[in-house]
Formats: sequence, C-alpha cells, structure tokens
Amino acid sequence: MFETLTKAPGDKILALMGEYAADSRPTKIDLGVGVYKDEAGVTPIMNSVKKAEARILAQGKTKTYLGIAGNKGFGAAVLDLVLGETLDRSRVRIAQAPGGTGSLWVLMQLINRARPGATIWVSDPTWPNHNPIALNSGLVVKTYPYFDTETRGVRFEQMLAALDKLGKDDVVLLHGCCHNPTGANLTNAQWDKVAASLAKTGALPFIDLAYLGFGDGLAADAYGTRKVIASVPEAMIAFSGSKNFGLYRERIGAAILIARDEAQADVTQSQLLNIIRGSYSQPPDHGAEIIRTILDDPELRAEWEAELDAMRNRMIGLREKLSEAIRNKSNSADFDFIAAHRGMFSLLGLENSVVEHLKAANGIYMIGDSRINVAGIPEDRVGDLAEALLAAIK
Repeated sequence: MFETLTKAPGDKILALMGEYAADSRPTKIDLGVGVYKDEAGVTPIMNSVKKAEARILAQGKTKTYLGIAGNKGFGAAVLDLVLGETLDRSRVRIAQAPGGTGSLWVLMQLINRARPGATIWVSDPTWPNHNPIALNSGLVVKTYPYFDTETRGVRFEQMLAALDKLGKDDVVLLHGCCHNPTGANLTNAQWDKVAASLAKTGALPFIDLAYLGFGDGLAADAYGTRKVIASVPEAMIAFSGSKNFGLYRERIGAAILIARDEAQADVTQSQLLNIIRGSYSQPPDHGAEIIRTILDDPELRAEWEAELDAMRNRMIGLREKLSEAIRNKSNSADFDFIAAHRGMFSLLGLENSVVEHLKAANGIYMIGDSRINVAGIPEDRVGDLAEALLAAIK
C-alpha cells in the first residue's frame, strides 16, 4: 500500500531549527522558533505553573477519563478569561482540545459539517498552518488584504472593503491579538468596524486567540474578541494556553462556540463532541488542570498575571531597544514599526536573499519570509543585530 506515497514536503521551521542546532558559531542568534525565551535563552516553566503542578501531584487521586469535552473546571475558567461578562452563557459551549491547533482543527471540521466546502477567508499573510488545516477539513481557502509591506502596518481600508463584500456562507478567520506572522494589529476603533461589518454581512467570525496577554495585557488583548462576539449571533474561538501559560508541550487549548440560542448551542456542541469522539476521543488533562488550578486560585492567578506581565514587558522592551538601535545607527525611522508591533513576532519585510545572507554571514536565523521572534533577541547583542540587519540590506 505505502508504495503509492511520495515524500511530504518538510516543515520549514523544523528544518531551520535543525540548521541552527548544527551551526557551531558561538555568536549565532535564533529568531526563528515561535516560543517565548527569557534572558538566558530558555523557555521557562512559570513559577505559578510549578506550584499548580505540585498541588495537582499532592492532591490527585485518579487518572480516569474526564469525558469528551474534557476538564469542565478548565472550560469554565477559560470562558471567564476570554469572554468576561460579554455574553449570556446559555448560548456558549466549550470543549477542551489538544492545543490551539487542535481547537482550530475540530472547529474547521464542524464548519465543513454545517456548510460542506465552505469558504474560509484568512489574512494575507497568516500563520502557515491555518491553510493546511482548513484544506484538510474540506474548506476552500481565500485571502483578504491585511499586511502593508511598505508601512509594515495593516491595510485596513482594503481589509474592510473585502469583508464588506462577504455573505452568510463565508467564514472569516481573525487573529484575536498579536498577529502571527506580522505583529501588526488592529486598533480598538478598527475592531469596532470589523464587528459592524460582520454583523451586517452575516459572515461567521472565527477568532484564533493564541497569544492572549502577550500584546498589551489580558483585557486589552481580549477587546477585539469580545467586541466581535457581542455584535453577532454566531461565532467561534480557538483558544491556546501554550504561550500565555508556557505549556507548549502540554498541548492545551479550547474550542469555543457561540450560537444563536441555547437550543442551537446544544445541537452544535453535540456535533463538535461527535467529531472529537471520532478523532482523538478525549483530550489529555494535565495542562487543563494546571490552568484550572491557577485561574481558580486568587493567589496563583495573581502570580501568573505578574509573570505574564513580565514576559510581555520584556518583549516590548526588546522591540523598543532594537528599533532605537537601528534608528541611531541609520538615522532612519524605517524600522520604527518594530516598536509599534505587539506579540512575539514582527515581519521585517526583507527579501529572502537578505534572510539567507544574515544566516550565512552572521548566524542570524529567522523564517524565510523575514518573521522574527523578538523574544529571541539577546539583550546584550541588540546593537550587533541592528548592525547586521543594516549591513545586509545595503
């Protein structure tokens, strides 16, 4: 049977990780892999997570199944975190999933059950995994304008014009905050206009909320999501706890549904659970119980929020230092957009030949489209990075 297969294309980010690992230069810099790193270049376990794990280990009595929807306490805590007081919860349902990626997958499978072959509109550009998940779910993928390669901001007027032309059979995938890969994000006023457009056209909003708290804070980052779901009768949210809780390898996420009414919510949830049962059957619990333990305990939650604030402020500080260093060395504001962007990433808008030169000549590794992970910038080498970037561009 297997002789019919051909080799699948390799993952570019994993290949870049391999190249970086094989590079023996002590001055190499990893700006490619999309995980948070501290000052020592380590992806740390948060203290609040360690305390939650110790409590779970001490108090745990069983490892039996939790059910298809997963950890109910986790689900309730995540809804409070994401939605706040925005909606009547009788219209809302949630199911735990293996990571934000798993959440995206089960929700796209659900879309295809409701509207086989539906069109899902993604930003240009978007996270590379959005497209294969959608295509493998039977959906048609199209793009709406988003990133301005000249200003490195959002092409908002063009984006809004595209959204205004959509209809009730269309799905719009939106990055709730900290756009990946660009780092360019909507303002609150722009979110208001997007919400009004979706309410007018009837297109279904599907929000990928992978970096809540990494941009400007938990409440600020939730503004767009809450505004949209308060404006429309139906919506979907894929939540990830990988980044804001540092639980990358625990694979913890949640698929959230907002329906027109309670009866429709029950029907839709039954289909979602049916999809889960026919795939991974039930989700793992460890990451979910960590998050539930933290969010349900005022002391642990306060410690987690303080740690999250420190991570976010460190990334903002690195953005400001790099843009300032480039400005001072070039007498140009061409890279000031780095300081204006939010989240872990910025898309620099460099040619691939420049990216390859930086890797070969300087040991500076970034994704081929010139996306950088700002958390990977060594604080003591910001000046070196600025000089290398400017030299490579000339």
